[in-house]
Amino acid sequence: MPTIHLTTFIAAPADRVFDLSRHIELHKRSMSDFNEEAVAGTRFGLIEKNETVTWKAKHLFKNRILRVKISEMIKPQIYIDVQIEGDFKEMKHEHHFKPCDNGTFLIDLFHFESPYGILGQWFNGLYLTKYLRRLLEQRNKIIKEYAETDKWKMLLIK
Repeated sequence: MPTIHLTTFIAAPADRVFDLSRHIELHKRSMSDFNEEAVAGTRFGLIEKNETVTWKAKHLFKNRILRVKISEMIKPQIYIDVQIEGDFKEMKHEHHFKPCDNGTFLIDLFHFESPYGILGQWFNGLYLTKYLRRLLEQRNKIIKEYAETDKWKMLLIK
């Protein structure tokens, strides 16, 4: 099963980065190029353990549905979401938050398996792994932008 390992340094406290990472509206903003929207489950605010969200978006020339569940959460250290419905044969995304002296390391471990056997494996190596890495990098860029500026206040302070 392919795994994408991505580490992003963010000059902000771990609890802020943790909350921004699981904020539904911020996720939608980070994926606006794909018209991604939450259509069922937790659709606004912060998603919590055992909650689900169903995302609808256009990826790879097709409208797609991905329903995930937060299967594990230890605030503000880790949460894991797993696919319960979607195009992957299997998908698990681990979000780790490691505080350091001047900020937080956000570590993504994105495990996925495509359907279609050898053809799916070929597509992973040729294109899909790079595509998914770019999506994660775009998402983390937006989290970083909000966490390191006053933008986070409009989402997390009520």
